[in-house]
This record gives sequence, C-alpha cells and structure tokens, in this order.
Amino acid sequence: MKRRDFLAAAGVMLPAAAITRAMAEIGQVQHNTGEATPGRRSEQGYMPVHTPNGWTLPHRMVDGVKEFHLVAEEIEHEFAPGSRAKCWGYNGTSPGPTLEAVEGDRVRILVTNRLPEHTSIHWHGLILPSGMDGISGLTQPPINPGETFVYEFTLQQHGTHMYHPHADEMVQLAMGMMGLFIIHPKAGEAVPVDRDYAILLHNWAMHPGTSRPDPAVMVEFDLWTMNSRVFPAIDSLVARTGERVRIRIGNLSMWNHPIHLHGVQFQVTGSDGGRWPENQWRSEVTEIVGVGQMRDIEFTAVPGDWAFHCHMSHHTMNPMGHDIPNTLGVDQSGIEQEIRQLLPGYMAMGEKGMGEHQDHTDSGHMQGPPNTLAMMMGVGPFGNIEMGGMFTVVKTRDDIAPGDFSDPGWYDHPEGTVASRISRNPDYGRPERRGRLAKAGSEALPTPKREGNHRH
Repeated sequence: MKRRDFLAAAGVMLPAAAITRAMAEIGQVQHNTGEATPGRRSEQGYMPVHTPNGWTLPHRMVDGVKEFHLVAEEIEHEFAPGSRAKCWGYNGTSPGPTLEAVEGDRVRILVTNRLPEHTSIHWHGLILPSGMDGISGLTQPPINPGETFVYEFTLQQHGTHMYHPHADEMVQLAMGMMGLFIIHPKAGEAVPVDRDYAILLHNWAMHPGTSRPDPAVMVEFDLWTMNSRVFPAIDSLVARTGERVRIRIGNLSMWNHPIHLHGVQFQVTGSDGGRWPENQWRSEVTEIVGVGQMRDIEFTAVPGDWAFHCHMSHHTMNPMGHDIPNTLGVDQSGIEQEIRQLLPGYMAMGEKGMGEHQDHTDSGHMQGPPNTLAMMMGVGPFGNIEMGGMFTVVKTRDDIAPGDFSDPGWYDHPEGTVASRISRNPDYGRPERRGRLAKAGSEALPTPKREGNHRH
C-alpha cells in the first residue's frame, strides 16, 4: 500500500511530504524519543520551561522532524481540592501540555479529536502557511470526532506562544482547551535565564453546585486561574537567591490582567514577538497582559516569599455572589435568627467586612453548595492569607539547588525583619489627621434644604 493510500484509509489529512505516527506504528519509520528536563539545558542548548501544575509534551524525532501528538478530549479537572469539573482539554489536562521547540525546527503535530463535536487548533502568533493556521472552515476542514489531522511547518521565529481551537471557539475555550507553545531562539540568548516559568491565565464560570463550566457567560466569571488552578492549589514559583528568573505569561481569558510581583522591579523583556532587544526592556512592578497577549518578565531573585497575582481584587477571589446587597455598617442584630427560620444555618456577615469569611468556612460553619470552593482560601505562617483565584507565591531561598522546583515551605525571616505589634490601644500615638471621622448615625442620608422660592 502506498503511503498516501494508507493515510487516506486511516482518515488522516496530510501534506505530501509529511510522515506520520501511523507510519511509525507499522514499522516504516525509525524514531527516537526526546524530552528536555527543566533546570538542565537541553541538547540544543536552551533552558527548558517549567509549567507550574502542568507538564511538557515529549516529542519523537522522525526523519529529523519533531513530532508531537495532541489529543482533544473531555477530562476531569480539579481547580483545587473540593472543586472538580468535567472540562475539555488536551492529553488529559487543562491547560494542555506545553510544546517546546527551537527556532528553525521542523515540527509535525498530530491532533486526534475525541470530543463530541468537531474542533481545530490555531497556533496563536506563529508565522506559518495559511493552510496550517487552524481556522475551521476558512483554512481547513473541521477535525470531526474520531479523526486525526496533522499540522506540519518550520518554526520561523522564537517567543512565547499559545495554541487553542478556532472551531466553536467560545465553547471550547470556556471549557479549558488551550496550551502554551514555547519557541527558543536558535542563536541562544545573550542574557541567559536560570529558571524559565510558563503560565496561562484563564477564567471559568462554575455556577455553585454544578460540575461543568458554563460557556454562555460573557463577563461574570467566578474562577480566575493560573494554569487552570486557583490559589492555594497553584504551585509556588521557586528560585535560588541571585538566579535570573523569567515568567512567561499568556492570557486566554476574557479579561485583561494587571499582573503584579512583590519584592522586585522586574523587566518586561518579550512577548509572542520574541525576546526584545535589550534597549527595549523596561522596568515595572505591574504589567497588563491583555486578552490574547503574551508577556515575558525577568528579574533577579531576592530572598523571601513574594506575592505574584492579578491586581484586580475580584480576580484573587474564588466563587463570589453577584448583585448581593452591601451590608457594610448595617446593624444585623436579631435578623440572623429570623432568617434562620427560613434558611437553617444562615449567618449574618459583611457588617464589618468580609475578612471573617475564611474563618467561618474553614470551621465548617458556612457550608456552600456541593463542588463549590470558598471565596478565600490559603493559610500562611501568620494566619489566613485571604486570597484565592489568580494568586501564587514566588519563593526564593539561598539554598535551593539548580533545577529543584520543590516547594521549600515558608520563609524563615531574619530576626528583626517582620512587622510586629507595638500596641493594642486604638488611641496610641499622635497621628496627624485631616477630614472628619465617621460617628454613630453618620450613615443617615442627608436631608435636602429647600429654598422658599423653589418651584416643583
């Protein structure tokens, strides 16, 4: 049987020069498996990326071509302990595995569709032939359930990139279909990095008590994730003091994210356009990563535990109610007992802020709907961190071994370097004040004064 006849019988659409995994499985192709290890430079000289809570897809070398195989399929995904959902992803996970290659490599990517509907894959930001761009109906037929397609092209650039469907895109993105595609420069980097992290930002609409994301939601998302996890289930980013760290950030959510890193001034050094010339690097502490954008930030690691998060406050929370009454300052005495007659277990909250929420949920006082996370989670060495969602910690230590990505625990602060209490007296000291302090009854609405000549 001729090669193309064999492939046609297998239902694979393939350019004439492509040699697929199917051929290898019947003994007509010799291949070797290749996989880079984060923390140790690859045979091609680059420092492999580390994808927190994720993984890098091994490739096979087939006649000098790097061959990857992605499978689009329904998966069981855990956002954090206590919340599991039926999502869609690649090769068992969301985000799908990170693809990693080098500028100039010839790559072949097999895509098998095990979803209940057709799909395709768009290689976001890559320069390639139009017919490989992955737009269902425009540049290729859809990949129907059960079919395997092949994409093959030579990498003409370097940088931080993504892959995602361009078929029923609103549904398939909302269900978790996305992944990172990292292309390293062929000539190496004049300023090398010691650790290279890759993070994909996303949002989900998981209604309380449900087990599948809702793809019809446009703005009121309730889970904001890094690599499809929420804090405190997002892995910490670990570094050794003095190492140069790069964090590659891609945004496939439906919102822009001002990403903020504590403890350092980082440099914004690149995007899906590759690593920029050094004279274009700029110092920041917060960088907006727009929808569909990629940004690379780099910094020299300094000792400590440093928060790394989106600076939109509601993006660092887990499921929240929308359109609920504002109870700040509202006297709720007595109302709790009355409402409990209708809603057993009800607790009046919010009069003094929401900081108590985590204590109540951690103690089991406020049981939410099944399969729904608490709004605030995570406990640090000094108490509740009161964060969720798009938040994690950069942990830098003097004694982290090169290539060690294991969590070192909480930072042991040198003596005298932790903020501490010096008084419990609210009238302590003589602080300068301006303006007017709120007093009891000051929340009453003002009464308008009407002039005698006022006409209705």
